[in-house]
Parts: sequence; structure tokens; C-alpha cells
Amino acid sequence: MIPLLQPIFQGEWAPHGETLRCAPHRPPEAILVADLLADPGPLRDALARQARHLGVTGPDLRAVASAWSLAYLWALLPPVVAGASLLRHAFPVDAAHIAVHLGADGEPLSFHITDEGQALPGASTAPRYAALLHGHLRPLFAALHRQTRVAEKILWSNTARYLGEIFELAIQLAGPLPHVVEDRTLLLEQGPWPDERGNPMLALPRRTALDGQGRPVRLHRHCCLYYLLPDQPCCGGCPLAPRYRATLRTTAPTA
Repeated sequence: MIPLLQPIFQGEWAPHGETLRCAPHRPPEAILVADLLADPGPLRDALARQARHLGVTGPDLRAVASAWSLAYLWALLPPVVAGASLLRHAFPVDAAHIAVHLGADGEPLSFHITDEGQALPGASTAPRYAALLHGHLRPLFAALHRQTRVAEKILWSNTARYLGEIFELAIQLAGPLPHVVEDRTLLLEQGPWPDERGNPMLALPRRTALDGQGRPVRLHRHCCLYYLLPDQPCCGGCPLAPRYRATLRTTAPTA
């Protein structure tokens, strides 16, 4: 694990900090994300392997791309967000400076950088998250859309889903630190961002519904298409789940 992250990722949380690694040279099994996106072959191969792993046949790979993005985001986001928000440190995670190691089933296992980036103690949210959002996720989601026609709004909704969970956990563990709350608010509840780019994670407001016991359930902004995978139901926060339709209501945007 990167030493900077060790105080944050302790005990049961340690595996979530180990998915981002730093060494002077990338391991031979890792591919630079910029190369993954520049040539359609490697990404197409990764999605084909993921499709076989998930039991998907046929040409429609939208649900595969969404599932693959969720695995990708869950490996990438925890250490990057911990660095950017808790430590106010920007790791060099734009596509030109980070490599990904894909498993035999095409699923992202870990990410690799060759330097630790820089501390930005006085910087606002935008510069600390620019490499992740604009230099990495935007071109990645565009490439997934070109390959499979999965809507980019679904991929950004997947991002918002995990960012919300990570920020919620960070606030539980470290308390409502002002800069962490500010990052969460700017990324998930406001737009446009300070650089005047639209916030794609605000495409739809969050909605709530009631479960079978009358308890409120926060639903995802967009369906992640998980239900299109073989033998899989709608996930617990699916806005399309039939069991929620009668109690749906729109709320103010919240992560």
C-alpha cells in the first residue's frame, strides 16, 4: 500500500487501499489506461472476457459494460478519494499516468502509478479531482459508450453511487470535516463545477421509495442494468424495480 494511505486503510479496510499502488516502473501485466482507450482492441477483449464470466451471450454488452465499470470504480475510487478529500493530495490518475491490471475475466484488479503526485493543501475541490473526473473517467466512459452503446449517464450514475458511499463512510470515520463535506456537496449536489463544465452526476435528482416495511429507500439516479445480466434481479436501489413504483417520490438531490 502507498504509505500515505496506510493511516486511513487499516484492518478490514486495508484491501480497499491496496488497489492503488506506486512503484518506479509499472508491472508488465498492467496496461496504461490511455493505451486501453486509444486502441479499441484491449477494451473490447476485456469486455468480451467479462461477458463470458457473467454468462452473457449475444451482441448487447450494455449491462456488461455497466457491471465492468462498477468493478473498475470500486477498485479505483476509495484510495483516490481518500487522498483527494481526507489528505488533500492529488494522485496522478489521469489516463496518461495510471495503468490498470485486468484479471483473467477482464475485471479490473488494481491500478498502478509511478509517482505519488502532489499535496494540494490549499486547493479547492476542482483541481484535486480534475485528473480523476476529466482526465480519466470522461474518456473511459466515452470509450465504453463507443464500444457497447451503454449510456454515459448510467456510468456517471454508477460513479455517483460509489462516491456517495465513500463520502458517507469517510464522514462516519473521520467526522464531518469541512473540506470533505464541501467536496461531497460540490461533486454530488451542485453544478456546474467551478471550471464551468456541467456536472454529469446530476442528470437526474435522487428519488426515494418505501420498502415492504414502509421504510424509505434511496434509489440510484439511473438503473445500472444489472437486471439484464443472466438470472439477476434488480438491485436493492434500482429506480425501475416494480416493488417501488407505487411509492416513488422525487427528492432534492442528495448523494
